[in-house]
Amino acid sequence: MACPPVSQLSSFELLGLGECGWGDTLLLGLGNSILIALGAYALGFGIGVAGAFGKLYGGPVTKDLAAVYTTLVRAVPELVLILILYYAVPGLVNEVLVAMGRETIVLPQFLTGVVVLAFVQGAYQTEVLRGAILAVPHGQIEAARAMGMSPFLVARRIIFPLMTANAVPGLGNLWLNATKDTALLAVIGFAELTKATYQASATTKAFFTFYPAAMALYLVISLVSIYGFGRIEKWARRGQRDVRG
Repeated sequence: MACPPVSQLSSFELLGLGECGWGDTLLLGLGNSILIALGAYALGFGIGVAGAFGKLYGGPVTKDLAAVYTTLVRAVPELVLILILYYAVPGLVNEVLVAMGRETIVLPQFLTGVVVLAFVQGAYQTEVLRGAILAVPHGQIEAARAMGMSPFLVARRIIFPLMTANAVPGLGNLWLNATKDTALLAVIGFAELTKATYQASATTKAFFTFYPAAMALYLVISLVSIYGFGRIEKWARRGQRDVRG
């Protein structure tokens, strides 16, 4: 059965699933946003751990490189970084490949989006984790070293358990930023939630239907995330004295 003209469809019908609605497109965009955010956040966490320990315990060169990385990423707008990493870096790589007589490459959009956002996330997570490590009582670290623990064992048994509670609030905020930063990938044509919303509203001209719907979906992600990180923080602070007023 053919769909009626868009002007004759209600907002609920436009947001519905199936041939006449755009609900499938929005949900697919939502799924892509969540997958990109998860991948970027996880990869960014790995970069953040390495960066934090590098800035605190690395040699002079490691500390300087980490400082340049975090300062540069935090100073430049994220949209500019995304455009540079998505267009300029692959373009430079392809120029080198052509000069070497090899074929050019086309990077997958999804993988590129994850790596780009992870590069941004890593800088901010480096500073959050560095601050959390500095909050660990130094006496406990020195006591562990005096007992003959290796650096890895000190990190696993002392630093990581004690820093977790201090890091969770900041990491929670960065996760929320990651879910919203996926919207920036719309400028490179990736079909995440904001891009899907734009396509639906531009096609139907029902802007006041689709953009509030997208806002509601982002709000649901945020509320669920806030609850989840709240539970993680409560678990991380188990056994600690509550010093809050």
